Amino acid sequence: QSTPGNLPAPPVTDRLIVVAIDPGHGGEDPGAIGPNGTKEKDVVLQIALKLRDRINATQVKGSPMRAFLTRDADFFVPLHVRVQKARKVQADLFVSVHADAFFTPNAQGASVFALSQGAASSSAARWMASQENRADLVGGLNLKVQDATVQRALLDMSTTAQINDSLKLGNEMLGQIRRIGKLHKPQVEQAGFAVLKAPDIPSVLVETAFISNPDEEARLNSESYQNELSDALMRSIERYFLRNPPLARNRNT
Repeated sequence: QSTPGNLPAPPVTDRLIVVAIDPGHGGEDPGAIGPNGTKEKDVVLQIALKLRDRINATQVKGSPMRAFLTRDADFFVPLHVRVQKARKVQADLFVSVHADAFFTPNAQGASVFALSQGAASSSAARWMASQENRADLVGGLNLKVQDATVQRALLDMSTTAQINDSLKLGNEMLGQIRRIGKLHKPQVEQAGFAVLKAPDIPSVLVETAFISNPDEEARLNSESYQNELSDALMRSIERYFLRNPPLARNRNT
């Protein structure tokens, strides 16, 4: 194969698309607990494993996809380590899976969150972020630049692009989830979640349902809802990559 003028063709880029799936909580941190005793850490792992299988069976424009789980069993992973793990495998996307809880049992519906650099988009979003961030604090970022001003500017540019892409992915997810269940908010919310702070990986946090609502707790435990939700998330990830092809990566794997 050669290009016009008989120049050798450029090397084929390794376009394995890597999606990091981050099941919230785990181990000694059960997350939210439903009125009938369902633990958030258990249902989000079940959903994440179903989503992993779908990702691993999918190609986008001939590029195979691979899922990477920040935890694949019942153990605790600090928030900053979840981010580090995703960056280590050069993930193209980061999807954190949670199950919401609120003070009252009648709150319902799914939500999708992206990172906010400034104020949270609602007081509820701010409260959610503070609840999730209490697990620990996010680690620092090594930009390999000594000058603090340059480092800040690079981080700001990178984070702004990350947030824009995260909002695109989040909107795809809301569009697909809307087809299978209720939404808590019709737009992507933004707040300072520690787990969304990889500046170079579009990242969203999906609150799949309110585990504190007895009806939604039952849905979260049902195989059929877990499958519907995994299908909806898979469709949205696929649609995102069709519209936003991933950047070339120099992966050694």
